[in-house]
This record gives sequence, C-alpha cells and structure tokens, in this order.
Amino acid sequence: MVVMKGLDYRWVEALDAVIAHGGFDKAAEALFVTQSAVSQRIKQLEKFVAQPVLVRESPPQPTAIGKKLLGLYRRLQLLEKELLPELTPDGSSVAITVPIATNADSLATWLLPALAPLMKAQSLEINLIVDDESRTLNRLRAGEAVIAISTEPSPLQGCVAPKLGTMEYVCVCTPAFKAQYFPHGLNAQAVSKAPAVVFDRFDDMHTQFVSERFNLPTVGWRSHMVRSSDAFVNMAKLGVAYCLIPKLQIEQELANGELIDLCPGDGVTRHLYWHHFATESGILAKMTKACLSYARAVFP
Repeated sequence: MVVMKGLDYRWVEALDAVIAHGGFDKAAEALFVTQSAVSQRIKQLEKFVAQPVLVRESPPQPTAIGKKLLGLYRRLQLLEKELLPELTPDGSSVAITVPIATNADSLATWLLPALAPLMKAQSLEINLIVDDESRTLNRLRAGEAVIAISTEPSPLQGCVAPKLGTMEYVCVCTPAFKAQYFPHGLNAQAVSKAPAVVFDRFDDMHTQFVSERFNLPTVGWRSHMVRSSDAFVNMAKLGVAYCLIPKLQIEQELANGELIDLCPGDGVTRHLYWHHFATESGILAKMTKACLSYARAVFP
C-alpha cells in the first residue's frame, strides 16, 4: 500500500491498540490517553478512508481496509526499529519483532535451523503464527504477518513468492502396526478400519491420499485429530496410528526400521513458497536470503 498523504499514524496506532487489546478502554490505557481520544482517532481514520476500519463487536475486528492499514503500520514499525540504531547518538537498538505465518511441518523441520544464525546475531524476536499451509497466506493478507510459508504459488499484490522447495510426505507406521492392520498391505478395507492422524478439520492431505488411492469417501474412516507435527511422529512411533509425515522429519526412524514406509514411491508432495513484500530490506532481506538458501539445501 502506498503511504497516503495526510494519513496520521496515530490514528492507525489507535486502531492497532483497539484490536490488540480487545476494546477501546484497554486501548486507551495502553496508549495513555482517554477512551474518547481513541474513539476520536478511529473516527478520523474512518473519515480519511471514507469507510469503516473495524467492526464494532466484542471484541472489535478490523474490516478489510482495517487489515491493510494494520499491515502497513506493522511493517513501518519494523522498518523504524531497524533504522533506530542509526538515528540515536549511542547507536542503541531495540529488539525487532518479525511475525511469520508458517505451517507446522516447516516449523518442525527446517525453519528454526534456518533462522537460528540470525536470532543469535542480533536482537530479533520471532512471532511464529502456525496454521495450515493452505491458510497461512491469509495471515499475510490480514496484516498479521510480514512473511508467509504457503503452498499457494501466486503472490499477493506488492509481494513476491520464490519457491522454497518440495516437501515429501511418506505414509508410515511401526512394523507391529502394519502387522495388525495391514497384514496384506494397504487396501480400501484395511484403510477404512485403521486409525490415522490428521492435523485439524481443515487438513485435507490424508483425505486426498485415501480417496485417490482407495476410492474411499472423505468421511467414515478412523482418525485422530492432533495439531502438532511432533505428536504425529510420536503417535506413529507409539504404534497407535499411521500417518503422513515429512520424510525430512523421520529420516532416522526410517533408517533404523522404527517406522516403515507403507507406500514406497507413492507418497504426497507439497510445494512451498516464501511470500514476502517485494520492497523488503534489512533484517527481512537477510531472513529471506537465509531461509531460501537453507530450504533449497534440504529440499529436493
């Protein structure tokens, strides 16, 4: 978004405070002003953009234009923190907070090792917003994040989306689980009875897997719902379920036979993209370079 002439960022600061603190009273306390002042700033902002910037419910929610304004405001805050050491006489710096929308599997495998050198080198606070890889882009669109790891290849306006790589998923279980549920291999009857693991009700990876290979309906087969990539691995290792897990996450377990691949050569792939603003600089540019380099080294 282009910075509009005449936009007073105290108005957007008030909007940010109302959303962050869940109401006008707490926003006023956080900004050390009166509730009337907060309300007035919001009204001035709405007059400026000629439309509502928040939905006045409990708690208040930003409108579409409100989300865009918040995204702009938070990016400007980040740039200000980067520039501050050059502006202050003693060169003092403040911690820079970078909100990243990531899928759980990237978080469990390659993302933290990629970010670790940057977190050690400078004052950096990472705010990791975990969501399904098909929905992380919504966090960037809403202004909640400045970077999103997504399966969507098309970038938002003003953004770019270089490819990180392809994450390979393998369908695994313990040898004992295979003997109990799949003694004759995977087939529609066995798959409909064996307990699987899915991330949440929006997770369609396993649904597509059984539907495409065994022509099973999207409902009717057994599954546990667990919002944790590490728990996927633990449940498989404990022998209570079979599931699709990134191969990168269980290389040791596959090598020592603790887990076995039920469908060799017939897993699932997900292409991942690093969505960020095209005009980024400073720590964001360093982060993009580091993460793209690391991911491309570990992915096929």
